[in-house]
Amino acid sequence: MLPNQLTPENFAKYPPQARQFATTQIALLRRLPLTFLPLLLRELIVYDWKFPAESNELVRQVRYLGSLADGPFQSAMSSFAQLKLTSQLEQTDWVNHPAIFSEQLSAHLWATHQIDTFTKTAVDYMSKATAFAPDPPLVTHRFGMAVIGQGVAKNEGYRLFRKLRPHGTYYTHVTRANVAVLLNAARSRLSSYPVPYGHWYIDGGASLDSTGLASVSYSALAAPRAAIQARMQKTYEAPVFDPEAFRTMLAQMKPEEAGLSGGGDNVLTRFQFSLLTEGSGTQVFSTTFVQWAAREALRRAQPLTLITRYSPRQREKQMNELLAERQHAPDLDPQGSLIDADMGAYYTWLNQQRLSGDDKSAFLAWFEDHGEAVAISPKLDRGKTSDAPIDLATIIEKIA
Repeated sequence: MLPNQLTPENFAKYPPQARQFATTQIALLRRLPLTFLPLLLRELIVYDWKFPAESNELVRQVRYLGSLADGPFQSAMSSFAQLKLTSQLEQTDWVNHPAIFSEQLSAHLWATHQIDTFTKTAVDYMSKATAFAPDPPLVTHRFGMAVIGQGVAKNEGYRLFRKLRPHGTYYTHVTRANVAVLLNAARSRLSSYPVPYGHWYIDGGASLDSTGLASVSYSALAAPRAAIQARMQKTYEAPVFDPEAFRTMLAQMKPEEAGLSGGGDNVLTRFQFSLLTEGSGTQVFSTTFVQWAAREALRRAQPLTLITRYSPRQREKQMNELLAERQHAPDLDPQGSLIDADMGAYYTWLNQQRLSGDDKSAFLAWFEDHGEAVAISPKLDRGKTSDAPIDLATIIEKIA
């Protein structure tokens, strides 16, 4: 089927809000080339479970495309339309399975050396759509906080925050420091700026009191992780292991199959499920889970406040042992986890800086139960070291 043959009935299997959106915009969808439309539908089919920032982005694209007269519209879509597809791709059920189509399209573009053209075209399209309706000003600056090194009694010669120090002030004598101080700062920002899904707390272990915050915990997802691990192990131990089939299996898995369904916050539940089915290593390594969850929260929800707290991950072993976590207590590696978390904190800062308002944003990384921290803010000197005693709350007051 080609896009110009679409009818409202084609979207019968979509969730309610997505179905209504698609049928309302069906005249526009019919005009889009097959190399572009399934990519838009990949976002549209999960419209019911999108964060406000994601929904706004999709609406912006549709409004941009709908605002174009015939000539500019054809110009905007011409580079997409000129990409060559195989008959097999064209026959894919791209309406109901746009994610699978997208994966196959990516592989095809790489194999046919069309990926550079596609990437350039996509970047140009997104820049024009963003310019059509720029992001509104933030109500306050973004503030990220990373807590690393849980369970490490002594740092064994590793130079902490080596990637972050050049961008801010490194403190060597932090006093009166605990996670509650960070959570209180997050709640204070929540009270002052009550933006939906604007304030997050992601924990690699058991979550502390996070009332009011969008909260994600590795330990709280133990049962869903076990269900997904069992499915992964079965696929991994098959006589012939097919990595593509492995990924497709995870992509086609439904939340209820992992025990994630029912009442509560469906948007947050779907987000948690995506962390376990779309991330690599998030099912077995708590540090990977936190880093990926932070990346996805920043990319999708674009929060004003984000706390990430790393806990010790299990040691690297054979895949079948890693996937058998529920059969035996994992052998933890605190020192190795400290190094992972240090890099994870740096990547989280980089991802925060990719969002709007990067010139005003702040970031804090703290070595849990120890006196080392680094703070980054336009209000602080870059590349400076401070050996004077200072409590964690005072650092936060300086930059929050």
